[in-house]
Amino acid sequence: MKVENVTGPIAGHAEGPVWAAAWGGLRWVDAAAGDLLTLRDDGVVRQHVDDEYLAFVRPRRAGGFVAVGARTLHLADEPDGETRAAARLIDDPKVRMNDGCCDPAGRLLAGSMAYAATPGAATLQRIDADLAVTTVLESVTISNGISFTTEGSHAYYADTATGRIDVFDVSDGDLVNRRPFVSIPSDTGAPDGLCVDHDGGVWVALWGGSVVHGYDSSGALIETIPLPVPQVSACTFGGEGLSTLFITTSAQGLAPDHGTEAGSLFAVELGVRGQPTLPFAG
Repeated sequence: MKVENVTGPIAGHAEGPVWAAAWGGLRWVDAAAGDLLTLRDDGVVRQHVDDEYLAFVRPRRAGGFVAVGARTLHLADEPDGETRAAARLIDDPKVRMNDGCCDPAGRLLAGSMAYAATPGAATLQRIDADLAVTTVLESVTISNGISFTTEGSHAYYADTATGRIDVFDVSDGDLVNRRPFVSIPSDTGAPDGLCVDHDGGVWVALWGGSVVHGYDSSGALIETIPLPVPQVSACTFGGEGLSTLFITTSAQGLAPDHGTEAGSLFAVELGVRGQPTLPFAG
């Protein structure tokens, strides 16, 4: 298994990788810079979103994309179009959005965290196609990766402060029966962004652990992918046949002379197939 550095250390805090054919491949964010990054054959293209922070992006069913900023939802009508502020998600200046995904119905699930990581200060919200906002989970600390199985019957979720990945049943589109899926020892790293492959395996970036872990649907550890950086932030499947795992890493908080490849995008071929990105219906 060979892990390739695709870009070099081009981001301060790379996060939220997502693959969509509609916009030509892989996108991720340089979050604190408020920049959307797109991987092209001739390099990486940056697009700034007018916000203090850019948490994550997803494609829209009708074209374009949705971008979630610090506290605002932005929409673009074209794959490389300009964004416009469309909805306010939270008002507390001490809290910002952090990570999310879309569910099979096309609703956006967006989680938050306090800048100070205050326990219980955050939520997980659902944004419908008409931009109506509903709180799904309260008393969250650091809402991170969330992803659905291929058939939509289960969803996996990490509130990083718990040191766990939890699993929900999905009933009539609602997340119910939350329970632990795997617990991760603190000396191994903290669960950050995650994705689910076509067969129900769960792949999670471990912040502070220099690694991505892969678990099968029973919760057994089946793969360990070491990275040459301490802060591994998120991962997603993409590329031809959705068989490449792309991994973002962060230099956030590291000393200027850290001497690592933090902030790079990495890629690895695992012989595992991912699933298509679910788009936003709004």
